[in-house]
Amino acid sequence: MNSISSKLLVTGLALAFAGEAAATEWNVSLWGKRRAFTEHVHKLAELVEQKTDGAFTMNISYGGLSKNTENLDGISIGAFEMAQFCAGYHPDKNRAITVLELPFLGVSNLEEEVAVSHAVYSHPSVAEEMAQWNARMLMTSPMPQYNLVGTGEPRDELKEFDGMRVRATGGLGEAFRAVGGVPTSVTSSEAYQAMQSGVVDTVAFAQHAHLSFGTINQADWWTANLNPGTVNCPVVVNIDAYEALSDAEREALDGSVDEAIAYYLENYGKLLEQWEAVLDEKGVTKVELSDAELDAFHKVAADPIRDSWIEEMSAQGLPAQELYDLVMTTLETQRAGN
Repeated sequence: MNSISSKLLVTGLALAFAGEAAATEWNVSLWGKRRAFTEHVHKLAELVEQKTDGAFTMNISYGGLSKNTENLDGISIGAFEMAQFCAGYHPDKNRAITVLELPFLGVSNLEEEVAVSHAVYSHPSVAEEMAQWNARMLMTSPMPQYNLVGTGEPRDELKEFDGMRVRATGGLGEAFRAVGGVPTSVTSSEAYQAMQSGVVDTVAFAQHAHLSFGTINQADWWTANLNPGTVNCPVVVNIDAYEALSDAEREALDGSVDEAIAYYLENYGKLLEQWEAVLDEKGVTKVELSDAELDAFHKVAADPIRDSWIEEMSAQGLPAQELYDLVMTTLETQRAGN
């Protein structure tokens, strides 16, 4: 081989390795299967790849990288670069955002859920707490108010919740406990089996999860208007991986969040439109509690649990009242803007 050919070969290899090194590939840890709850992650990956001409890609895994309850731990050690988790899985690790899981906050739609979640995520105390796990908040996974599916006779009075075994985490679990329920925090993936085997009588989920995890297939009834609250599930990124991005990659990532959320809301809206047909198809009775029963539930669960949370979190050094007030003022602002 002559010297010119050798130089060309070396240059070509150098360029190839340089191109290879410049490519950024992230692993993303989700769980279950692809569903309405994860569509914004897929949209985000699609947008980022488009905006960087394929230089920044994401490999999305459903359970192949970690258990859902260990995703935050995986982020902390850099086992993967992005993950989704729910606050109720480990409230001791993400205390500040559990304000979003307090019962009866009054959030009435997904747009409001996005607004209050992102407002809280932007609070310095949240960033500080997440930094302990080498995690940076990226976006929420907004869900509508949870409701119950159950077996046996419908429960449309609070007294019938006494002794009811319910799959519910975080503040929702505390709300049901306040009216005599027995909450258990089995993971979403285990909920169907828990219901099938009789470990629980009822499961509290948003509509997409009742469909995705099959609990609707075990259900005799569904509470259409209980609306005690919801679970908050952020998508986070590893801080080191985020800071290692180029300016263009970081701009592509951050600049795609709003579009990914908008896509999520549109997609979830279509699912909600189909929900009534699903209930009819599966022969599930729709249960509506009276205003008196709902008021009684609110009185027992809302104020006492909120006050207890504020007292407990304040004692741990968190600005609990400030976080709660932030949720309320954000709701007011969101509604005024509409």
